[in-house]
Amino acid sequence: MSATRTYLTTEQLAERIHYDVCSIRNTLLDSYLIEGRHYIRPFGRRKLLFIWEAIEADWLSSTHDSIGMMVEYPEVANG
Repeated sequence: MSATRTYLTTEQLAERIHYDVCSIRNTLLDSYLIEGRHYIRPFGRRKLLFIWEAIEADWLSSTHDSIGMMVEYPEVANG
């Protein structure tokens, strides 16, 4: 039994995840989106095809809320 895969262009992925195309290429590519897992280069070409099921699975399994952020609040003068 073979798994169905949905291949998306960069523009289609941008529309689906509400990111700018440039952000996908410049920020997410090879940092969060890994070649061979999240995208392929068919026939060794420049064009990228993203594998939606792999992206969605990793997206849903990640726990972004667990990352702590330091926030500094300005002191409020009592008076």
